Amino acid sequence: MAAPRGAGSGDSTGRRVLRSVFYEYEVTALYQALYRKWRPRTFDDVVGQGHITDTLKRQAAAGRLSHAYLFTGTRGTGKTTCAKILSRAVNCEHPVDGNPCNQCPSCRGIEDGSILDVLELDAASNNGVDQVRALRDEAVYTPAAVRKRVYIVDEVHMLSTAAFNALLKILEEPPAHLLFVLATTELHKVPATIKSRCQQFAFKRILPMQIAQRLEYVAEQENIPLTGEGAALLARLADGGMRDALSLLDQCAGGKASVDEQAILDTLGLAGNVETAALMERLAARDTAGALDTLARLYANGKDVGSVLGELSALARDLLLRKTAPQGGAALMAGGYDEATLRRLGEMLSTQRLLQMLTRLQAAGADLPRSANRRTDAELCLIRLSDEGLDESFAGLSARIARLEEKLAQGLPAAPAAPAEGGLRAAPQVPETKPAPRPKDDLPPWEEEGPPLPEEPPEEPEYVFDEPERSPAGAAPPDNPPPKAPAQPAPAVQAGGDSAFWPSFAAGLRGKVPPTVMPYLNNPAKVTGVWKNGKLTLWVDSEFTRSMLNKPAVLEKLTAAAANVFGGQPQVGVVTGAPPPSEPAQAAPAAEKDPLDDLADSFGGLDNITFQ
Repeated sequence: MAAPRGAGSGDSTGRRVLRSVFYEYEVTALYQALYRKWRPRTFDDVVGQGHITDTLKRQAAAGRLSHAYLFTGTRGTGKTTCAKILSRAVNCEHPVDGNPCNQCPSCRGIEDGSILDVLELDAASNNGVDQVRALRDEAVYTPAAVRKRVYIVDEVHMLSTAAFNALLKILEEPPAHLLFVLATTELHKVPATIKSRCQQFAFKRILPMQIAQRLEYVAEQENIPLTGEGAALLARLADGGMRDALSLLDQCAGGKASVDEQAILDTLGLAGNVETAALMERLAARDTAGALDTLARLYANGKDVGSVLGELSALARDLLLRKTAPQGGAALMAGGYDEATLRRLGEMLSTQRLLQMLTRLQAAGADLPRSANRRTDAELCLIRLSDEGLDESFAGLSARIARLEEKLAQGLPAAPAAPAEGGLRAAPQVPETKPAPRPKDDLPPWEEEGPPLPEEPPEEPEYVFDEPERSPAGAAPPDNPPPKAPAQPAPAVQAGGDSAFWPSFAAGLRGKVPPTVMPYLNNPAKVTGVWKNGKLTLWVDSEFTRSMLNKPAVLEKLTAAAANVFGGQPQVGVVTGAPPPSEPAQAAPAAEKDPLDDLADSFGGLDNITFQ
């Protein structure tokens, strides 16, 4: 059968060439992800890891390379990238200051994978002892195309114990042509015997500012309309990983006129700072219905409830840092909220409440992946956040105690005021209510009616002495009243540092200071007050007691009580330790007293006896 026209051998060769060209065109025309396209090719291109890249450059330039390296750090920080750059730098034919030239056949062959002397392994799928033994047996052969055979083992912590043991010997004494680069995100899972045989380099999280600058550069090169606010938001969401940032940019750049903050929020299903702050404000005001309505609206607009709780957790963290570390906490905040919003929410939430909210949000975020109904669990979380009384955890109990202490510090309802006049006033007697008599026929044997018992004398009323005793209104004054003893000033005033006044002074504070501190004030073993030179000093037994009393609300009440007793503008302080010894005042010499005066004093209380 004759071959068709134009179907000779030469024609078939041309077809193969055309097919190859077409296939190559198709491959090159395919879209490549941004994190792959913009992967650094030299040490100088790596962002945020200068403490590592500078060392590797110097070692590669000087030829002082170790036989094994261990790269650790979180995801997307450049561990595998630096390992690939190092594999090209040690085999480059024309290195430039420790960097690979990326133009020589060795660099190009390693980059496109045609040189098999540089092998990249994934320990997650090659974690058995058999794979490591095969690698060990193969490693003894010299490289065919380059100077050094390089093994890049990613996620090395996934190797089994037997695989680590098989790798141990060759890792300790490898051939001169062999170089190991191990990378892991969980350093604690790598045996100490492996770590001790490697040079360790810890990759740190990349700063949001550095990520934002890199994103703006990539967006400019790719003609992506990325705004500065959008770059800053993507940098915060990346959590220190450049790969995550580029992936998020790639996701948000699909055909949008402008990649701004709102476009990113809509694409990623996030609530945003405005909505999150509004939701937190409703929770702080204990508006359960408003919080649930906000969550329902966000859920209807396509927002993920897990992302909403995560944003609430980030906001609660920023508020807690701002409240507990006002000086250095600003550098640790990552939410991007304005100062006015943080100040308003911080005034509404106490430290204990923020701890309770953050604990509950973290627990809810961890449980959501295993939840049967994510929305219901998120709603339950918001209900507990809006009312700490429904949170049965220890953090919820602490928040309830703090709320109670806050209410007590604001002051309890005052007791009824004492009468303006009157030396003696009887304590109010509660009328005794007697039960109705039961019928005689219904009385049990032990309650049968017997002879009446003698009446008990009525209880004397409890008298409270508000003022010095006055004479009865109807009694006539005696002709020669007995001489009165001179009034004695308060011991605290006449003594330089006396504390004899303190028991009665502390008892008079009941109802004026918070009830939580009264057990301390009334306990002489814990608190002793000393008045000296216009200052009231409270000597306490421990720092805990001092922390209970050294509060503005307590000190204000103590100052007011001291001013009422001693006059002036006293100062109040709380000091830990034993009080100094008292300094009794010099007693004035007593005047000679006639013996008849003693006799008159003994009978002075009788109105019908008058002494001439």
